[in-house]
Amino acid sequence: MILHEFMSYEVLRVIWWLLIGVLLIAFALTDGFDMGVGALLPFVAREDAERRVVINTVGPVWEGNQAWFILGGGAIFAAWPPLYAISFSGFYLAMFLILAALILRPVAFKYRSKREDPAWRARWDWALFISGTVPPLLFGVAVGNVLLGAPFHLTEDLHSIYEGGAFGKLFGLLRPFALLCGVVSVAMLVAHGAGWLVLKTEGAIQQRARSFGSKAALVAMIGYALAGLWLAFGIEGYVFVSEPLHDGPSNPLLSEVVRQGSWLAAYGTRPWIILAPVMGFVGMAMAMRALRESRGDLSPLMWSQMGIFGMISSVGLTMFPFILPSNSNPDSSLTVWDASSSHMTLFVMLVASVIFLPLILLYTAWVYRVLWGKVTTDEVSDPDKHAY
Repeated sequence: MILHEFMSYEVLRVIWWLLIGVLLIAFALTDGFDMGVGALLPFVAREDAERRVVINTVGPVWEGNQAWFILGGGAIFAAWPPLYAISFSGFYLAMFLILAALILRPVAFKYRSKREDPAWRARWDWALFISGTVPPLLFGVAVGNVLLGAPFHLTEDLHSIYEGGAFGKLFGLLRPFALLCGVVSVAMLVAHGAGWLVLKTEGAIQQRARSFGSKAALVAMIGYALAGLWLAFGIEGYVFVSEPLHDGPSNPLLSEVVRQGSWLAAYGTRPWIILAPVMGFVGMAMAMRALRESRGDLSPLMWSQMGIFGMISSVGLTMFPFILPSNSNPDSSLTVWDASSSHMTLFVMLVASVIFLPLILLYTAWVYRVLWGKVTTDEVSDPDKHAY
């Protein structure tokens, strides 16, 4: 009886909402510093040897880090099919650009060192910059559009209709608030990448990373604060007209939703969630301080991780239980209570996650333990130690 109560449909839905958040935050914390390093590459490395040092700090780990993105996408597909269908089709062109940029990264890694021509290598360095800047920018824009509401509606047979046309699916996303969220996303990952470079490099590269990273952390905090004020005074939230059935069928049209008030009203009903934005501000502020004052090699990375965790989790906690609101038909909005897979599917997936997720974490920890240490100019000149 106790197990049945714990594994009720309602509880499983909340567990999978949390797990999706964990997977996406894990992607930001790991592959986030890879992208941040790529965005910093043209600015922290002035000559070819320095650029090779920067590239080799992430070369051995980026593939494993990117696996969290695949896990997150797969989990959304299996646990929240309507969310996967509407978001991936509605944000199709933006998602295509993200994937193209992510594909560009390994190509740049592999081809950069094939020729010693400086112009050839410079072009691939800028390709790495693009692959490190475009994904976080568009991820942030996507988050901003989720908070604003996406232009879709569901028919009576739950067929989703995304409005705006093909070009609207890209340029329609570039709304001012969404662009601000994109800037925050890029800035916080650049600060995170700077923290990684402080940990993995030394000398001039490390000092430049500290300089650029501290500025990026400041931009992230200012942008995050502006976004919060914008949410408080310029963007309506979503609320249920009456309490939905938490363990009912996955049919959003069974609930009545309206736009009113502010997203930040959630802090009045669930005051404890204030911990998330506090962690975001404190983490980024301490990362900026650690970068500016040269406080250890590990502390900037750890503080930036805290900041990213707080900033991203604050979005999910503020919106709960909404996961993809509709601004054209609020009743079509997807929520935790009406957009999941079946009870059995969620339970089987949870059992698999309990078995395999700890193994992934242990393996990841072992890899980072093996690769611990700084990358130096002398080491990258040895082809037996570094491939890039």
